[in-house]
Amino acid sequence: MSTLPIDEVLPALTAAVADRGMAVLQAPPGAGKTTRVPPALLAQVKGRIVMLEPRRLAARAAAERIAEEMGETAGQTVGYRIRGESKVSRATRIEVVTEGILTRMIQDDPSLDGVGAVIFDEFHERSLNADLGLALVLEARAALREDLALVVMSATLDAEPVAALMGGAPVITSAGRAFPVETRWLPRPAQGRLEVEMAALIRHAATETDGDILAFLPGEGEIRRLQGLLDGDVRPLFGAMDFAAQRTALAPAPNRRIILATSIAETSLTIPGIRVVVDAGRARRARFDAASGMSRLVTERVTRAEAEQRRGRAGRVADGVCYRLWTKGEEGALSAFPPAEIEVADLTALALELAVWGSDDLPFLTPPPPGLLAEARALLEDLGALRGGRITDHGRVLARAPLHPRLAHMLALSGGDAPTLAALLAERDPLRGHPPDLAQRMAAIREPSRFADTHRPTVDRIRQEAKRLSRMAGKGDHSLGQMAALAYPDRIALRRKGDAPRWVLSGGKGAVMQAGQPLAAQRLIVATDLDGDPREAKIRQAVPVTESELRALFPTRWREVCEWSRRDGRVIARRQEVLGALVLDDRMWDAPAEDVARAAFEGLRQIGLPWTPAAARLRARIRLCDAMEVSDAALLEDADWLLPHLQGKRTEGELRALDLTEPLRARLGWDGVQTIDRLTPSHFTSPLGNRIPIDYDGEHPAIEVRLQEMFGLTQHPTMAGRPLRVTLLSPARRPVQVTMDLPGFWANSYADVRKDMRGQYPRHPWPEDPTDAAPTLRAKPRGT
Repeated sequence: MSTLPIDEVLPALTAAVADRGMAVLQAPPGAGKTTRVPPALLAQVKGRIVMLEPRRLAARAAAERIAEEMGETAGQTVGYRIRGESKVSRATRIEVVTEGILTRMIQDDPSLDGVGAVIFDEFHERSLNADLGLALVLEARAALREDLALVVMSATLDAEPVAALMGGAPVITSAGRAFPVETRWLPRPAQGRLEVEMAALIRHAATETDGDILAFLPGEGEIRRLQGLLDGDVRPLFGAMDFAAQRTALAPAPNRRIILATSIAETSLTIPGIRVVVDAGRARRARFDAASGMSRLVTERVTRAEAEQRRGRAGRVADGVCYRLWTKGEEGALSAFPPAEIEVADLTALALELAVWGSDDLPFLTPPPPGLLAEARALLEDLGALRGGRITDHGRVLARAPLHPRLAHMLALSGGDAPTLAALLAERDPLRGHPPDLAQRMAAIREPSRFADTHRPTVDRIRQEAKRLSRMAGKGDHSLGQMAALAYPDRIALRRKGDAPRWVLSGGKGAVMQAGQPLAAQRLIVATDLDGDPREAKIRQAVPVTESELRALFPTRWREVCEWSRRDGRVIARRQEVLGALVLDDRMWDAPAEDVARAAFEGLRQIGLPWTPAAARLRARIRLCDAMEVSDAALLEDADWLLPHLQGKRTEGELRALDLTEPLRARLGWDGVQTIDRLTPSHFTSPLGNRIPIDYDGEHPAIEVRLQEMFGLTQHPTMAGRPLRVTLLSPARRPVQVTMDLPGFWANSYADVRKDMRGQYPRHPWPEDPTDAAPTLRAKPRGT
């Protein structure tokens, strides 16, 4: 057996585990930590060693490689357990599992009876299951199993925070033995389509180098398109492939191979013969938006840590070269590390596991965001998995299914095609790019020969998984639309009015479908796949459902709605049957008068209070006396004072015609009105006995009165001890003079005004001494 760099630190690692029971191991890719650490611990660990791998391909390959180095085959001393496949026996001491399996083991037996050590491999990937698994192991170790050995292994992760979380665990570092890798960047930024640019760069790399080429791309779609642009032995490698196809991609060949891989090839696997890496610089990640309640896959720039991992693949077996599809200058803009999955993922499954465990107080390296966790728990309440935050019997059933809780809920309540539908919805869409009809996908699984051969591997995986899930199916006899609604109760969609195929979802968000699709005219559908756009998600997969089918599944409720409609400019009163945010039935409703008045008041809040001149003057008087707060904001806080005056008023026109004078006086009360009238009278009584409204809006109380009506008045008019600002008007009611000293005006300016007015209004009296004349509004008869 050849020597690997990790062998140098194995004595220190085993000593740390013997002394402290735990350790953090830092070792670069290719150091041999995956294959050498578990056997090194066998002698000092009582019971089985469970090692976690983040991917099924890596778990299986690791188990087979360790077994090979021990001169055995998988299933003897070394075995593996992954979803859908297991190779273990009574003799198995080292068990390589995917992370979700460890979670189930601890939930079933928190003491991990029979397990002597747990190893987390490739922890730097920070998968959600790895974070949860480590938290659960630390909790179980502290409470039940102080003797349980724990090792966390990573290639690029900062080890100190992990060691601190583990209570100050020793950190062991292996320098590794990577061969030199030359990095080559583009001379200028790439401008064309990713696949075209990658094809050109791979061809260029092939002319300059020897050895097999490993090219990194974000996903299967890009791999398939690039595969069609290249010649030679081109092999795809991605997670959704079956194991036989993955083995084919990894198998050595006499001719030069070009392996087109996703991030599945970044770590764990050493691929023999790789001397060249061509990195597209893109990674595909799941992002969950709590506001929309939907996850979507986004393609992002790789981080520096990921780029370094990929670069290292070229130096595992010999000197290598790494070509990067970006310039050296662009590298400075890359983030240091990818976000931990717990920060950005859908946390529904995590929330369910926490409920099964019975505690949120777990030692997470990165605590789950409270908003995302709350959103996940709300969904679990809707599914009946939680009640008042506590796990239900139904929730425990869902937790045991190897599915998202949505799909597990549907499967537990449905029979018939439920296992097939659950497997289909858990897998990547086998007919992506086809019309978004879910029934078409189900037909492809029943009769795969009707569809293109390119879809066969995915369809075969779905059929196999459906067989495994059939033992968990319930007894319910549900249609395809009903089963989809059980899984996605928040994505039942009601078509909006109009020609465009747009729907409102029961969860309150919007969704749209490409025009011309077969489902575009359906009134009710269930959207089983959306692109996650938080404003209006694009429907990529859906199935019709009827109102009667929905009523058979979910209790609808009737509500009476009496509200102001800004669009219609009136009070609308309806009786509606609702399911979530959907209105299934909508009828006219004869609402009580008080409800109509309150809705009209809401209309006033939107259009504003109508201030007639009389009401505005009263408001000014109230402000002057500081009797009460009369700003619009204050008056619109409380509806009770105005409701009696809104009886029967439904339209915007009726509200704008409302006179607020009497409602304001009513709100002041009798004593308040008396005080206002005493301190700020509403009118001035002229010498002729006419009541002239007083305007209190300005700096001084003001009136407008015809000049002749003030004849004989020798004192300036006052109100509550304050002089009035008097605007004297001509017979045509045009301003002639503004004064706050009427005697001074008579004595000084009147003579000039008299000269002008006599010429313009000769039939009106203009006495030389206005203080000795009788007030009048009359004019001389014509001809006199």
